[in-house]
Amino acid sequence: MGYKKPTEVSKEYLKNLMPPKKKYTYLVAQHKFIINKTEEIIKKYKLNIEKEIYKANLNGNIAQGLIYLNHDSALSDAGMMFGWTNSHDNSVKFQCAIGAYVKVCSNLMISGEISYISNKLRTVLVNIEKKIEYQIKNAYNTFDCLEQDKISLERKSMSFQEQCGIAGLLYIDKGIVNSQQINVIKNEMINPSYDYEINEETAWAFYNHVTHALKSSHPKNWLKKSKQFHNFMTTKYLGKSPISKRDIDNFVDYDML
Repeated sequence: MGYKKPTEVSKEYLKNLMPPKKKYTYLVAQHKFIINKTEEIIKKYKLNIEKEIYKANLNGNIAQGLIYLNHDSALSDAGMMFGWTNSHDNSVKFQCAIGAYVKVCSNLMISGEISYISNKLRTVLVNIEKKIEYQIKNAYNTFDCLEQDKISLERKSMSFQEQCGIAGLLYIDKGIVNSQQINVIKNEMINPSYDYEINEETAWAFYNHVTHALKSSHPKNWLKKSKQFHNFMTTKYLGKSPISKRDIDNFVDYDML
């Protein structure tokens, strides 16, 4: 695969890391800034943090944060989360998104809205702050849409044979999962690691087998791959549009400015 599985690290470890001592033409946002600004904005919108998980690889140059948020009206088996990815070496743009997670296994649901920020702008820190705030400000609306997707996937029948075919598409055609992850999906379909309290021949059961496999994704790609899979499932099996105007408005490629 060419990389190691991301390792869980402490918040303090990430906050104490400094970018590599190289002369970059880009402005680097330190992980410490991301962590502190996220906590500040979450507090501003009166959300409560239930749990935080941080992962990193490449000597901590690439890091990801998962912030589990309290949501009193959420479904009993799902919760709200905020995720981000950042790099100290400019190998990946800062990105963040509101999503949902399955409580029994921490599998993630990420919809089509991810905020990306390039490190090329001098105003990168201001733009990162704006994108974090945009996501958290709209957290409840985003989460409510994900909950509706979950309910619809639970009601959608999907035979074992159909799941096999879709798994092949995800690997061979779409490139959403890799060779290791397709084996995880196969094993999960035959012998699930968790009890999702749902008929195994449903789209929701299959969704969880795939998102369980996607947990091993490289920090560069975990948000993007999760979003791609969610969009694939909701477009193909729930009849949703592949991309909305809101998605287009929210995606800003700052490299073009």
